[in-house]
Amino acid sequence: MAPADVRLALRWVERASRPLVDLMDPVVMRAVMQALQLKQDGTIAAAETQRHKRMTLVNAVRYAIEQGGLRTDPMAPINWRITKTVKQVDPRVVANPTQARSLLCALSYAGGYRRARGRRLVGLFAGMYYAGLRPAEAVAVSLPDCVLPTEGWGRAILHVTLPQAGKKWTDTGRLHDERGLKSRPPGDTRPVPLPPELVTLWRESIQTFGTAEDGRLFFNEHGGIVGSSTYYGVWHEARDLALPPDVADSPLAARPYDLRHSALSTWLNAGVDPTEVAERAGNSVEVLMTRYAKCLYGRQAVANQRIEALLNEYR
Repeated sequence: MAPADVRLALRWVERASRPLVDLMDPVVMRAVMQALQLKQDGTIAAAETQRHKRMTLVNAVRYAIEQGGLRTDPMAPINWRITKTVKQVDPRVVANPTQARSLLCALSYAGGYRRARGRRLVGLFAGMYYAGLRPAEAVAVSLPDCVLPTEGWGRAILHVTLPQAGKKWTDTGRLHDERGLKSRPPGDTRPVPLPPELVTLWRESIQTFGTAEDGRLFFNEHGGIVGSSTYYGVWHEARDLALPPDVADSPLAARPYDLRHSALSTWLNAGVDPTEVAERAGNSVEVLMTRYAKCLYGRQAVANQRIEALLNEYR
């Protein structure tokens, strides 16, 4: 028998819910499907979110039909399409290599030297920029999964992420859930090449701070998983230290995730084949070209100079 609090919650759901048969009314069904397009604040949800929500509804309706609660599929006659949203990354957030290095350097001064809040996270942010890691991937990087030579390129094999969802929403009751890679089947891996500059930073981090008990390269002062509030706070301090006031007030690298945007844009600007960039980043080529094919900060001025020089040749 279910616990008393669960039974109480189920009784409330039963009283507050409309009869399942109401879904057979096209007006009701359309209202339900239109709600799939919105977030809680009433704005349009991302296309992928809309797809996931629709698939959840489809499975629920199929189960209701299987159990005899519905005679036919009430979704079938409804003409519903995913609402398109802006997919492209704002080019103003993309940092060039000089700015990225300044930001990584400034992290060492964030939070004071003794507590080393910033110093112990330099490698974390460097992984987002030099290897294009997502924050949840960077937090989970473990030494046994890395090859960090004294010279040349290294490699990391990604297979676990540690997204922060909150204690109420994780299976373990902890702040972070252990999951596989985004948009990949469970147990899948992704090899990521590590540039020499990143290898050096990671080796220095290990020499200075060691690793967590489970081998994670980056951890808080108590050895735990680095929370998003921690690395966001450190990042904002570093931006104020590294960037001129007018740039600090701009969207440039405003979020840690923008380092990943900068990484992918840098690789594309370097002429790396989009298929290779997508493989390293764990994206499809379609997503890469629609979202990340952005010019670096200041790159437009370089392009203007080249165009002007060519035009001047024919004067």
